[in-house]
Amino acid sequence: MNTIRNRTIFVAVTVTAGLVVALGACGSDGSGTRSAGSGTDGAARSTSPSASAAGTAGDAGTTDPTGTAGGSSARKSSSGSGTKTDSGSGSKAGSGSAAGGGNATSDGYAYKHPCAAGQLSVGVTTPADASGRRVIAVRNNGANACGLSYYPQVHLDGSGGRTVKPLIPGGLGGAPAYPVYAGRTAYAVIDLDPSGATSGTVTGIDELNVLADGDHMPDADTRNFPLGSGALVLKPKLGLYRSTVADAVASMKTADTPA
Repeated sequence: MNTIRNRTIFVAVTVTAGLVVALGACGSDGSGTRSAGSGTDGAARSTSPSASAAGTAGDAGTTDPTGTAGGSSARKSSSGSGTKTDSGSGSKAGSGSAAGGGNATSDGYAYKHPCAAGQLSVGVTTPADASGRRVIAVRNNGANACGLSYYPQVHLDGSGGRTVKPLIPGGLGGAPAYPVYAGRTAYAVIDLDPSGATSGTVTGIDELNVLADGDHMPDADTRNFPLGSGALVLKPKLGLYRSTVADAVASMKTADTPA
């Protein structure tokens, strides 16, 4: 009896255990796949912040029409800094505000604004290859273009009150002034003795006087430059303002009219 009873208990226990295992297996297959999938997704999201951030940035860039979030924001910021750099460098290269903007190189502006003596520097040099010539250089140190008379007002002085005025090119006309741009130099050349004569010259002349703009400046703005003793002066010629010394020399050679 005990043997039959023990077998009955064993079989019941075995059947019960089998049912538990079978039920557990069925539950694992039905929800395990989803659970495993959820676990994988969850692990990916928690262990890959860069991927998550990239996905978020992409979504923000796609759904945000203003472009103020995610990737679009980064591109806008980069573009903004580029614009600022270009704008800054453009401002320096063009010197728009510092050098008067378009007025710095505008003929029209120069025609309406005569040069002021205070914005100019005037110098006189002697070319190494031509002792009888003097190069008058008038530089515009201002922020805007300005207008000069066609040629500087020049006269030569010496002892005993002697004064000699040079010949200038005739038939002048055209623009109302000679424009000199901001930071640029206008040149005029005077030849004290174009013929190269050593006799018949005016003696005692030792000073060159230059008024950059005889049309608008008072005589008080005249600059005086010593010629040194022994300067030979005979029928001097003065050319018009030009942008290069070579052109100023060519203009001087056409002088044929008393100033």
